Amino acid sequence: MSIGFQILNRERKASEEMIKAFTGLPVANVSDSMNRVFAAGPTLRPMHASGAMIGSAITVKTRPGDNLMLHKAIDMAEPGDVIVVDAGGDLSNALMGELMLAHAINRGVAGFVLNGAIRDLDAFVETNLPTFAAGVTHRGPYKDGPGEINVPVSIDGMVIHPGDIVIGDCDGVLAVPLDHAEEVLASTMAKQDKEVKQMAAIEARTNDRSWVDVALKEKGCKFPE
Repeated sequence: MSIGFQILNRERKASEEMIKAFTGLPVANVSDSMNRVFAAGPTLRPMHASGAMIGSAITVKTRPGDNLMLHKAIDMAEPGDVIVVDAGGDLSNALMGELMLAHAINRGVAGFVLNGAIRDLDAFVETNLPTFAAGVTHRGPYKDGPGEINVPVSIDGMVIHPGDIVIGDCDGVLAVPLDHAEEVLASTMAKQDKEVKQMAAIEARTNDRSWVDVALKEKGCKFPE
C-alpha cells in the first residue's frame, strides 16, 4: 500500500515574479488580507538569527521523530524552495541538525517550517537560514519512515499544498494558497499603502482618532459626565 509512504511530484509552484512581489511584505499584513483565520500556530518560532523567509512549498508528512522523508525532500528541493514538515508537533527527537542544514544550504533551500524539533541550534543561528520550528532537543532522529512528500499537510489547522507560497518573519509562518495568490497580493499591497499613510499621519499628529469613541458608544460604553 502506497498511501502513507509515497513520494509525489510537485505539479506546480509560484512564479519568480509572484515570489518577488510578496518578498518583504509583513506576514501580519498578508494575514490580515486573508481575514486573519490562517496561521501555522504560535509554537513555530524562528530558530535563525534574523530575517524573513519566502519560497514555494515542498511538503513532507512524516512520523514524529523520523526524518527519512525530510532527507529525500532536501535532495529533491529546487533553489528557493521552502520545505514544510508536518511531524505532529512532537519534540522528543530532532528532525534535523547541522549536517542536514549544511546540505540544504548547498541545495539552495530558502527555509524550513518544521512542526517538530531541531538540534544544533547554534548552527541555525550562525548560518541564518530561515527556519521555524516548534522546539529544540539534543536527541537525534530515526530514519525508518514512513512518510509522504508533496501531499497536502496541516499545521495547527492551516493546510499547505505543494507549491503554495510560504512566508515567515518574527511574527510567525503563513501559507498563501497558490490559487489565491494574486488576490491576496493585491489586498496586501492596498493595506500596505493605507498603513504608510496612517504612519505619516501619526508622525504628523494629524491622525483621526474619533473612531474610538464612536465604537465605544455603539457598544454601549458609559462615558464620564
